[in-house]
Amino acid sequence: MASILRSLRLVAEPTRLRILLLLEAEELSVAELQEILSAGQSSISTHLAQLKKGGLVEDRRTGKSTLYRLKKAELNGLLDLLRREAAQIPEATDDTAALRLVLGKRQDKVRAYFDQLAGKFGRHYVPGRSWKGLAEMLLQLLPPMVIADLGAGEGTVSQLFAQRAAKVIAVDNSEKMVEFGSDLVKQHHLGNVEYRLGDLEALPIEDASVDLALFSQSLHHAQHPQKAVAEAWRILKPGGRVAILDLVRHHFEQAREMYADVWLGFTETGLQQFLRQARFGNIHTSVVHREAESPHFETVLAVGDKS
Repeated sequence: MASILRSLRLVAEPTRLRILLLLEAEELSVAELQEILSAGQSSISTHLAQLKKGGLVEDRRTGKSTLYRLKKAELNGLLDLLRREAAQIPEATDDTAALRLVLGKRQDKVRAYFDQLAGKFGRHYVPGRSWKGLAEMLLQLLPPMVIADLGAGEGTVSQLFAQRAAKVIAVDNSEKMVEFGSDLVKQHHLGNVEYRLGDLEALPIEDASVDLALFSQSLHHAQHPQKAVAEAWRILKPGGRVAILDLVRHHFEQAREMYADVWLGFTETGLQQFLRQARFGNIHTSVVHREAESPHFETVLAVGDKS
């Protein structure tokens, strides 16, 4: 009985309870628990030390890392009770999605390779190699599609995709932007680009009429991002794809005044949740760029398919 009471006192703390349920699902390092729980290293280490001392978790070395895992036998059948209690903790509802994201990163060795490659690309001169050349090649490889550029602004992205797209529908809620973009289309004789005035949360586009819906640094301007993502699902054909390129969540509050940002970026977990709630599948997210200059904005890419 004393052992059970000691265990109950240990898991009564919400963060320790969340840690135990995460470790039930997978062995995790301190750094991975930090990312999932959005907590500091010292806090996580302290909680783990207490759980280890109480005999509820154990650790093992793997290379340079230490992984922690649950000692299920020591919980004496209390796991069902712990799960019910965790349901009362608001933050715990996001832990499963955050765990899935962390495990995806752990397995994504190819992504790590390309992250390393991207850090070297352009540092050394190689005749004929450039980002522009690479982008032009990728554009030419795209199949002819109907593309919706959502929150298009002046339409730089729309005009790039126009090289290969069957049609580009550029949507923006600014009359001046739509007028400016439409004039550029006429000047450059881009007959397959159409500008439409409209809101991200009520798109002036027919149901199931688009192959690719693109939010390029525009979703953080939406009042209700989830509604905008749901609208993307509505306009996509079955088999169509959504792509969101936006800022990783940051704390540069001046962006609200300087750039009229409504949201200070998004977490990968948050974007995955938007996409799942809108019924997208085959979801993948990754941080694709980090600016060298302060405040070091990072860019996240999220994609999903409409089945």
